[in-house]
Amino acid sequence: QVQLVESGGGLVQAGGSLRLSCAASGSTFSRYAMGWFLQAPVKERDFVAAISWNGGSRYYADSVKGRFTISRDNAKNTVYLQMTSLKPEDTAVYYCAAHETRTALLSILSYDYWGQGTQVTVSS
Repeated sequence: QVQLVESGGGLVQAGGSLRLSCAASGSTFSRYAMGWFLQAPVKERDFVAAISWNGGSRYYADSVKGRFTISRDNAKNTVYLQMTSLKPEDTAVYYCAAHETRTALLSILSYDYWGQGTQVTVSS
């Protein structure tokens, strides 16, 4: 079983950047595919980005392609989401998630473990 803790959220102006981190503990991190999801107020949780166990495969939602980058450091048990050119519509709580498999996963239903989320607010 893996525990996940996100950090790095905050308030930023439109056009700015943030880097989210998700630290994993309790299990061998490299056994897990990782994903980032967001949830805006009164909306469903949506896919943002996913990465395979070794970083060899990465996928993004169309809304963030070219602006966000997912990466991982298995030696540090951490997955990152670098967010640039932020827009007010990126405002949401961002969650990282894990599933024990090598393949990157896009569906929210595939993930077993979730962090508590970190708030990202982008002002116009």
